[in-house]
Amino acid sequence: MPHVPPTRTRLVVGAAVVDDLDRPTRLLAARRNAPAALAGFWEFPGGKVDPGETAEEALHRELDEELGVRVRTGEEVLGAGCVDDPDHGRVWPLTGELVLRLWLAEAVDGTSARPLADHDELRWLTAHDLWTVPWLPADALALRRIEQLLT
Repeated sequence: MPHVPPTRTRLVVGAAVVDDLDRPTRLLAARRNAPAALAGFWEFPGGKVDPGETAEEALHRELDEELGVRVRTGEEVLGAGCVDDPDHGRVWPLTGELVLRLWLAEAVDGTSARPLADHDELRWLTAHDLWTVPWLPADALALRRIEQLLT
């Protein structure tokens, strides 16, 4: 049987934007409007890491492009659903070859998030109402970890 090399994964970065890094009570959710297959689902804002970019650089770029917001990042969100990826370390598995690194983040410099690219609505959710919107199935494991962090 011929040796089949393992499929390399592509890194996606995301932010669990919260109201306060030290005592988070609310999470900012973003509703996708593109592509059509994902429209109407809610997610953590973020996106793919471009060649030559670090994960952290990509995170800041994506949040600026998608929400027009600058953030201070906190701890990386890890949990029981994470797996070890040879290229990207501890990650949340998404779909196919995509894996996610997720950070807590808080808006800084008085910036207010607004839907710009790929989203048409933003909503602040408490632990009580996290599941009142239809999340992308791939974000569900990480969302359960975020739910534990909200006070």
